[in-house]
Amino acid sequence: MNNIKREFGWQYDLPAPNKSCNVAPAAARIYPPPNHADNYYLEIPRTPLRPRGLLLFLGSSILFITATGIPFIAYDDPTWFFAPDIRIVAFLALVLGAVFVGIPVIRLDLEMPRHEPIRFNRLRRKVYFYQYRFEQAYPFGRKNWGVRPISYNWDDLTAEAYRTYVPLGYGGLKERIMLSVKKPETNEIIDRLFLCDDIHQGTLYWEIARAFMENGPEVLPNFVHPPRDWDEFPNPDPWENAFHRNPFDRLAPKVHWPADMDLESRTAPNPGDQK
Repeated sequence: MNNIKREFGWQYDLPAPNKSCNVAPAAARIYPPPNHADNYYLEIPRTPLRPRGLLLFLGSSILFITATGIPFIAYDDPTWFFAPDIRIVAFLALVLGAVFVGIPVIRLDLEMPRHEPIRFNRLRRKVYFYQYRFEQAYPFGRKNWGVRPISYNWDDLTAEAYRTYVPLGYGGLKERIMLSVKKPETNEIIDRLFLCDDIHQGTLYWEIARAFMENGPEVLPNFVHPPRDWDEFPNPDPWENAFHRNPFDRLAPKVHWPADMDLESRTAPNPGDQK
């Protein structure tokens, strides 16, 4: 069997899906809590884009710099394009930055759903991902961009903890929990999906999912925080109880599961479908 290929920054694997699990007391205070839990499925939210609007501002700034920088370069000397000097480098940097950085980050901020839930169906032994895909190398593409819901077998998942240090920009210590999907009967990774950008929180989500898949909703704690309705925007007082104060959250697309996957992920298999 092939060795499992890890991404840069891999630290360790969390316990396997079917290993016996006790939920830590800290899981009761997790925020945001699971969206839903019943005898059939557990839904956990994911928020990979925070805060919203920041990428829109960044991409717009890049496009503005490009739009003003190119005329400035051209005005300096009308023959600049035929002179092999620093102006050619500056022109190419502006254009490439606008096309492959500015436009993709704007699309991400405008098109990415409000959240990307994961549904764990314990009776079907499957996990359903409301997954947004994008390809920065194709900033104007349609095929490579958009929501692509997908399902995998629970037994084929591995939770991986990653920690990296980024010295520039939004640098510092970066953590995340990823769910890798192995091809059945092999160690070949066929997909890797984001779970959480904090190792401690991601570990608690993984414990909650494992406990649910093993023993059902009865073993889950009584969560301190109520489930969040990601499609509603109440404005209660005091301030700390308000959801989605950021106006860009209100503009983000809602979650719309495909009808057949929505039904399958929330129900038990038909008796004839069980093996």
